Amino acid sequence: MILTITLNPAVDISYKLDNFILDTVNRVGDVSKTAGGKGLNVARVLHQLNEDVAASGFLGGSLGDFIRSQMELIGIEDYFVQIGGETRNCIAVIHEGKQTEILESGPIISQEELLAFLEKFTGDVQQVDIVTLSGSLPKGLSTDFYSKIIEIANRHNARVLLDSNGALLKATLTSGHKPYFIKPNEQELGDLVNRKMMSDTDIIKALESSLFEDIPWVVVTLGADGAIVKHADTFYRAKAPKIEAVNPVGSGDSVVAGFAAGFARGLKDEDLIKFGLSMGVLNAMEEKTGRIDVAKVQWAVDQIQVEKMK
Repeated sequence: MILTITLNPAVDISYKLDNFILDTVNRVGDVSKTAGGKGLNVARVLHQLNEDVAASGFLGGSLGDFIRSQMELIGIEDYFVQIGGETRNCIAVIHEGKQTEILESGPIISQEELLAFLEKFTGDVQQVDIVTLSGSLPKGLSTDFYSKIIEIANRHNARVLLDSNGALLKATLTSGHKPYFIKPNEQELGDLVNRKMMSDTDIIKALESSLFEDIPWVVVTLGADGAIVKHADTFYRAKAPKIEAVNPVGSGDSVVAGFAAGFARGLKDEDLIKFGLSMGVLNAMEEKTGRIDVAKVQWAVDQIQVEKMK
C-alpha cells in the first residue's frame, strides 16, 4: 500500500473567468470544489492508476467532513486524524491564461493532536511500503516535523517521497533523516543551494552538493522542458512532449504519484522516469486537478525521451 500524507489539506475551489477585474464585482458561473491539498492530489492519481492507497493528515470541521466524503466516494482509504480546528479553503482564480491563488493558512494543531498523529502514523506505516509527504505544515508544527515522520518511516523500511520547498525542505534535508525521493523544481533547487540555476550544468553541479547525499532519487522538474534526474551517481535528462496544457495545477503532485506507483511496481531507471513524468503531462491535459486519462498512459510514456548524462 502507498500512504499519502497531507498535513494541511484544503477544499480547493476553482473559479474560471474570462476576465478578472480588481476592485469590483466578478461574477463566476464555472466553479468546482475538490478535496485538495498536494497529498490528496497524489492519492487521487494513485487511485486512478489502481494502486492500493490511503490518505492521512489532519481534518476538522465541516470542510474536513467534505474531504472525508469525497475520499469515501472515490474509494481512497481514510487514515486522517480528527482535529478541533477547521480545515482550510484554497481558491484559484483562472483568468486570461493566468492563475491567481488565495491560500488560507489553515488550523492550529495542538500538542495533543500532534502526538495523536505520530502515534497513529507509527502503526499505519507498518502496513505500507511507500509514504508520500507533500505540501506545507499547519500552524503548531515545527519545521522538524517532516524529519520525525521520515525517521519513523525509515525505521519501518518504508520509502518516503518528499515534495516540499523553502525552509521546510531545507530543514528536512539537513536533518539526520533523509527521504528516498525529492522533487524540487528549478527555483526550489536554487533556493536550497543559494544560487540561481541558469543551465543544465548548473543543476548538475548543485545536485553534487553534500545536501543531497544519501537521497537515492532527486527529480528536478523543469516544467515544459522536462526534468533532470539524479539516481545515486547517475544523471538523466528527460524531455517532455509538447502539449496544449489545459490546467497544469497538480502536475507536480501527479509526478510524485507516478514515481510512487513506479516504485511500487518495481520499475527501474529510464522506465521509472518516463512513467513518473508522464503523469505530470497527463494531468496538464485535463481540466480537473489531480486527474489523468489512464487510456493515454502508454502514449505519454512513449513520448518522454530520457538520456543518460553522466
